[in-house]
Amino acid sequence: MSAEKLTVPQEQKTRIPVIGVFATGDPRIDSDSRKRCQNIIRSIADQLSGRINLPGGAPVQVVYSDILVDGERQADTVAWQFIDAGVNVLIGVPDTWAFPQLTVFSLYSHFPQDTPLNLTCGNSAPKPGVVFTHAVSGAMAQSGKLMHIIVGKWEDSGLEPEIDQSTIDELINWSYATVTRQYLKGKRVVVFGHDSMGMETALPHVLATRETYGIEITRLDMKLLADMLQKKSYDADELGRLKEWLYRHAGERIQAETEKEKEDLEMSLALYLIVRDLLNDLGAVGGGFMSQLEWGSDFRGIPLPTADIMESLFNSTFDHNGPKAPIPFATEADTQALLTMLFMTTLSGGNPPLFMDFRKVWEKEEVEKLAGELKLNLDDNARWLKNGFVDGNNSGSASFDWAGLPGTTADELMKRISFPRVNNEYFPGGGVSVQFLSPGGIQGIAARLAYSLTAGLFSMVWDEAESVELPNKLAEKVMHLSDYTWPHTFLTPKHATMFEYKHYMPANHLHMTWGLPVSRLQYWMDLTNTLSATPWKDMEYGREGIDRPMPLLYVLNGGENETKLRRCK
Repeated sequence: MSAEKLTVPQEQKTRIPVIGVFATGDPRIDSDSRKRCQNIIRSIADQLSGRINLPGGAPVQVVYSDILVDGERQADTVAWQFIDAGVNVLIGVPDTWAFPQLTVFSLYSHFPQDTPLNLTCGNSAPKPGVVFTHAVSGAMAQSGKLMHIIVGKWEDSGLEPEIDQSTIDELINWSYATVTRQYLKGKRVVVFGHDSMGMETALPHVLATRETYGIEITRLDMKLLADMLQKKSYDADELGRLKEWLYRHAGERIQAETEKEKEDLEMSLALYLIVRDLLNDLGAVGGGFMSQLEWGSDFRGIPLPTADIMESLFNSTFDHNGPKAPIPFATEADTQALLTMLFMTTLSGGNPPLFMDFRKVWEKEEVEKLAGELKLNLDDNARWLKNGFVDGNNSGSASFDWAGLPGTTADELMKRISFPRVNNEYFPGGGVSVQFLSPGGIQGIAARLAYSLTAGLFSMVWDEAESVELPNKLAEKVMHLSDYTWPHTFLTPKHATMFEYKHYMPANHLHMTWGLPVSRLQYWMDLTNTLSATPWKDMEYGREGIDRPMPLLYVLNGGENETKLRRCK
């Protein structure tokens, strides 16, 4: 017998996670109870389907089996069904008592032991799936395995019990976390240039990133980009369309007047097309670019035009070709910034990331002093005055989407963005920057990933946050005190005081994504064994409807961080 030679696929496909929904059963229960279990499987699978998407809108497939897992034979059958369907996320929805070893454990043994597993049940009394859920959770925790449970709500009786929406919503949050974990395994990001401006907080920890997140970091020399620009390795017609699109939207707000300035702008736009095509060729899901000093500021070489527009286009949900998925892209080749944005964008289903310098922290006394100089009367109840705010701004990576509230059209956003000349002291290579002021009222999570050689773990320093809007005269003064020609977002955290915020940031860059529920981030940190770093004295854990239920594994092993540290050894 000859071995089978595999054919080369005509197109490379991105592996998308598949969620498999099942339920255990008890062979002693009556037929109506069995039918009820099957209806619950179908109902929950249907309510998840179409509501979990990757960046760009690709839906995550949800499949289910209505074979109740009563024992080993059914466990094998359902496992084979799921394996054939490509399932790599498991959701059990038990409604009755079952026998853990004969059911869930027999099914789970067919899958890699880091396969995410969730049991979601109603808090019902007649044939209590909740009793079974606690039995499995306890057994998993005692054996050192992570799993999550959601003790939700659905009707105790009836063949078609109604599932409470809060239960579905929490299961969707868990699903997003697991999909992010499974989707990014085996993916790669591409970073152009050497280590980020010598910033130790931005280093590409290649081995740790591969081991923790399954992500590869490809590093390319910037000589390649300089050569491709010189060779004009891009579609000249598309460059013309990109330039026409930009001028149509921004017009007189583009400060490129001399022939040299126009050439610099065109080179920056061409760079976007070159890097985009390189990322596509490599199948990359994110990137980074080291502008200072290597590209645009080192006089030992030939400084080249800034890449600000390129970075902004990658992080935006649109470009000259229309709507697109944001490709998280970090200025200064800040790899930990890139990973932070990549995780949060994927967790949110594709919302655009904010990249900002953690710049000036404005505390109440400083704001009042500046307002006095400007002869302004302030509203004592304004949140940005009582709690303080951060003036976040950076020359690169500013997603165009952050010029408006979520849902603002691309045309309207582009009306609010200017492209002034760059500061030639910082960027002698020339080009234009991206300039706008984010509106107030954008809510999300602001965070930053960090790595510790001591612990051998990544941590996520995070808090809920909101953009705030200052009086015009005050906002203008605050922006002029830093870099006026850069994008600005005034940010106030929900729990951290300004004293805590200005002392406990793990780096000089901070990132934010809107529409990201807290529990999604927490579930993801559990699945990746990432430490949750929230050193804010006013932040409590266990907020119902906000925080995820803590896995029993943590309770039995001294707490969340203690357990994560132990699991790393």
